Amino acid sequence: MAFYIGDKVLCVDDFMQPHTVDELKKNVPNWVKKDQEYTIRGILDNMGIVTGLLLEEIDNPTLYFSKIKGFQEPAFAEWRFRKLKPSESLVEFVEEIFEIAN
Repeated sequence: MAFYIGDKVLCVDDFMQPHTVDELKKNVPNWVKKDQEYTIRGILDNMGIVTGLLLEEIDNPTLYFSKIKGFQEPAFAEWRFRKLKPSESLVEFVEEIFEIAN
């Protein structure tokens, strides 16, 4: 699914690999939270390594990334999110899940 600037998304994965927790908490102090809604403010290709999303609700300091040989704000991998339908809210999404489960 394609993401676009301005899209509302829901975080479905906020997991940090155990071996990266200390580094991420130091370098990316503002992390996403599972089941929280966000708005996309930027999309980074990262030289084809992994597409990253910048979010209106989260700002982090700019860092140097050797893999892309440049500075940028850390972005969150797009697979951590699910795009919300324009009329959908978190409440509607949770209600839908409960209806499916019953």
